Amino acid sequence: MNSDNNRNYIQIGNKAPDFSSIAVYEQEFIQIKLSNYLGKYIILIFYPLDFTFVCPTELVAFSNFYDKFKELNTEVLAVSVDSEYSHLAWSQMDRDSGGVGSLRYPLISDLTKQISASYNVLTSSGKSQRALFIIDSEGIIQHAFINNLDVGRSINETIRVLQAIQYVKSNPDEVCPANWQPGEPTINNNPLKAKEYFRSI
Repeated sequence: MNSDNNRNYIQIGNKAPDFSSIAVYEQEFIQIKLSNYLGKYIILIFYPLDFTFVCPTELVAFSNFYDKFKELNTEVLAVSVDSEYSHLAWSQMDRDSGGVGSLRYPLISDLTKQISASYNVLTSSGKSQRALFIIDSEGIIQHAFINNLDVGRSINETIRVLQAIQYVKSNPDEVCPANWQPGEPTINNNPLKAKEYFRSI
């Protein structure tokens, strides 16, 4: 699974590997198939394991911002190599005890580790890396990054990148500069018109 061909398959701009697996959502087991979400953007989160320390802080934070993601036509999906029974037990555990409580998006079981392997985020120890992918409404990977297992991700930065991706998709003649936020100037990708931006900074 770590061949050069597999790495090429998950490059930015390539189609996201499809998958189908059991998940926990609203305290029930449901079947999730990635391709069923075509037409929406996806924040696909991989995390190492249930019942750990950094992971619940991230998963709860993404749940707290779920309404914002919905406004942006985006669904959140989280994946780890735990079973659906582990996910259920963790979601039934109080947050003040290290649980995640009732999240507003599904926790997907990757017990076979095939999903993590297909996204090239499976560690040699058999856990998922702390990885995040933004998949557009056509099923194309537009953004990917991986943190050290000990370092949590920024939800605000995820939202900023998502908004930038959606902006340039709707405005193909423009690109977003460093630290761009919605409403700020963009750069026209015509060499002459781009000078207008650079003269303003």
